[in-house]
Amino acid sequence: MITTAPPRQVGRCPHNASSHCCDCRLGSICLPTALQAEDINRLDSIIHKRKGLPKGKHLFRSQDTFQSVYAISSGHLKTYKITEDGEEQVTGFHFPGEIIGLDGIGNNQYLTNAEVLDEAAVCEIPFKQFQTLTSELSALQLHFYKLMSKEIQTDQLLITLLSKKTAKERMATFLLMVSSRKARHFRCATRFSLPMPRSDIASYLGLTIETVSRILTRLSGESAIQFNNKDIEIIDAEKLKGIANLDEAL
Repeated sequence: MITTAPPRQVGRCPHNASSHCCDCRLGSICLPTALQAEDINRLDSIIHKRKGLPKGKHLFRSQDTFQSVYAISSGHLKTYKITEDGEEQVTGFHFPGEIIGLDGIGNNQYLTNAEVLDEAAVCEIPFKQFQTLTSELSALQLHFYKLMSKEIQTDQLLITLLSKKTAKERMATFLLMVSSRKARHFRCATRFSLPMPRSDIASYLGLTIETVSRILTRLSGESAIQFNNKDIEIIDAEKLKGIANLDEAL
């Protein structure tokens, strides 16, 4: 989406008269800057706005028929799978300005469950209509490919976290990842609140809850971070990067 809004005479969303892609504070993240006002109107006309999704509600479940992708306008979601042992395995966390549901494209069904972590609002984008639009708007198609690429990069990071890094490196990398994603749409990325419980962080990182708590305390003792329950402040980003032992920027 674009950073400067087109003139007010552009059409309003037919699903919500008070909302339009041009007015969205996450516009510069969701859509390419090359789109013209009339192109944004065409996209906005197929989007269904959803607001006030409560904590714990599922946006979709594993094996549901794939129909739409979703742009998160506020709040946070997690995706997870149920293992053969019946345990919940968190596979990702999703932030405002990000797209969720891309895993359903290949097999025409969602591969994960998507649950709201705190009250959220999303824009539902019917994929068949979106495909038609992207075939006509090359800038939108390229931007969508970039979003899919970021999803792949996130998956690769998780594989690296679980296969190579120590528990301390995993936790430091996770905090830097959250900070980096917050920086895309918030002014301050060194102070943030983690929307997920520590049990979800532990599941995502392949650790125990006790280990997550112990490492947070250790990182605080080394003056890399300060924390109070879910509130995190990165005190020394360079030290945290050194602890994470990152080969490249997030």
